[in-house]
Amino acid sequence: MKPFRFPYREKKHRLDPEIYTGKILVSFTLCVKNRKELFVDEKVFQLFESYLLKESSENNCSAYVYLFMPDHAHIIVSGDSEDSDIKKSIDRFKKKTGFWLYKNKPNYKWQKDYYDHILRKEEDLETQIKYILNNPVRAGIVENWKQYKFKGSSIYNLGEWE
Repeated sequence: MKPFRFPYREKKHRLDPEIYTGKILVSFTLCVKNRKELFVDEKVFQLFESYLLKESSENNCSAYVYLFMPDHAHIIVSGDSEDSDIKKSIDRFKKKTGFWLYKNKPNYKWQKDYYDHILRKEEDLETQIKYILNNPVRAGIVENWKQYKFKGSSIYNLGEWE
């Protein structure tokens, strides 16, 4: 007689997928499993950046800001039209980069889910962006956020920010 095993069911994301469609802004934090330092190589960052920008574009989204810390990433994504799908954009980004990790860096994986926060109209987007950009300063990696290499935006020239 075989022992009884509970079927494994992955926990669903906390919000319905429909919430992530349309002209909204969502802030995401994606962590590398076991907080391993992955984003210390500029080539890895550039590859992940290209996947992020491609998936954002294909799902009618813009990346207001993205910053890859050594063991996690902060991303603010906006929907550019009523049919924009922000969750699909981030999920496909994680899937494609996860597959790349599996093939090229098998000791690294994304954590299963991510933390997200839908930015409301009353929230100050500029404050959120500055908070993300100053993450490497608070971590003691650089003295000024402009010195940090692993960041970008699909709509802003970050060099003009103060």
